[in-house]
Parts: sequence; structure tokens; C-alpha cells
Amino acid sequence: MTSPRRPHRAPRDRGSRPGDRAPARRAAQPTLAPATLLQLMRLASPSLPVGGFSYSEGCESAVDAGLVVDEASAQRWLVDQLVLSLARSDMPVAARALAAWRRGDGAHVGALNRWFSTTRETQEQRRQAEQTGRSLALWLRHREAAAARLRELDALQPAATWPVAFALAAADTGASPRDVLVAFAGGWAENMVQAATKAIPLGQAAAQRILAALADEIPPSVDAALRLAAGEMQAFTPMLAILSARHEEQYSRLFRS
Repeated sequence: MTSPRRPHRAPRDRGSRPGDRAPARRAAQPTLAPATLLQLMRLASPSLPVGGFSYSEGCESAVDAGLVVDEASAQRWLVDQLVLSLARSDMPVAARALAAWRRGDGAHVGALNRWFSTTRETQEQRRQAEQTGRSLALWLRHREAAAARLRELDALQPAATWPVAFALAAADTGASPRDVLVAFAGGWAENMVQAATKAIPLGQAAAQRILAALADEIPPSVDAALRLAAGEMQAFTPMLAILSARHEEQYSRLFRS
């Protein structure tokens, strides 16, 4: 388990004042162009070569502890993780990083990356964020993405993290922040349900029911993440942190987290 440390203040949005909230989204959303939709589907795909399939984010440890034992408990676990963790930390960082990449604000990208890295509650969580971030950066280089921005991504300290790298990958798609976050959360859901299916184990029909439940929760979680003020971002999931710390020393395991 990690040692206690002082809370890290989230980087304030450029041009905002303390307490300001993100601008409300428009009531009507334009239809995605097919090319944009396909790009987001590729970023959300479990086949994206970043190693997402090798992480359970504490689910395997929860199974070992008897906290997740069947379809119903797996669904509760993942919905809680979506609402209490992703919607308060990963997705707000991805949304703000997306805006910063698009306006060329490297300093703000760096501040968001540092906040995300330093608020990971265990070494395992931080390594996951950095490994998937590096792998996505490598994939972007193979796609001949903008060299200048890739150099900025590679230079991030202590290392590029997953939400920040994902935001760069989505920056040139033309998609709205809401659509980018839906893809971000959808990709996470696919990987986590696959992990639960293997760790419990579950059948494919049960996995599809869990995915359907997560699909219902993703849009309101995305909207909550977009409304979140910079000062309200947080990474505080004590049980998940304890299980992640235990997983680092778990005797038998399939996953890296």
C-alpha cells in the first residue's frame, strides 16, 4: 500500500476562476461524420495495441478477496468504478487535455499529466497509466501524427499518461469532447468486462449484459465529467487502492493490475 501523501491540487483551467464550472454543452449534438466515428471506434477498440487487455484495475484482486464473485457483483463493481473514479479523474483530465492540445497549450497539457500521474494511488496504477500512454505514443508515431505534438507528448514528465495520450490521438478527429469521452469510457468498459469475464469467470451472455449496463451509465458519467470544475477533480477510491496494492503481491494472477 502506498504511503500517505499530501493531496495534489488539480490544475486550474486557463482563463477560469476558482469555482468556475466547465461550460454547459449544447442541447443538440451534431451527427458524427463516418470518418470521425470510425476513428473514435478504432481508439476505443480493445485491439488498439496499447496492452489494455493485460490490466484488470483491481478487479482480479477483488475476485480474490471475494468482493466480486458473479455477474451482479461484477456489474456493481464496474459501474461504481466508472462513476466514482473515471468520471472524477480520468475523463475530466482527458477532456481538458483534448482542449489544451487543440489550442496548442503545452504547459497546461503538462500540468494535467503531472496531476494524473501523481494522484495514482499505487505504483501499479501509475505504471499502467504510463505504459499505455507510451504505447499509444508509439502507435501515433507509426501513423505519422504531427511530429511537434508527439515530441511534446514524449517530453512529458514523469511520462505521458493514458488520458493525455488518448486526448492527443483524438485531437484531430474533429469529434466533440463529449463524443471523445464516450469513446474513452467505452474502450475502458470493453477491457474491464473482458478482465472480469476471465477472472471470475463469466460467460459471454453475462459479459454482454454487463456491457449493456455500463452503456446506460456512460453518457450521464460523461456529462458529469464535463460539468466538473477543475478544483473538483479527484482520485479517491480507498478500496480500489487497497486492492491494487494487494494485487502487487498477489501470489497467482493473470493481469498486471
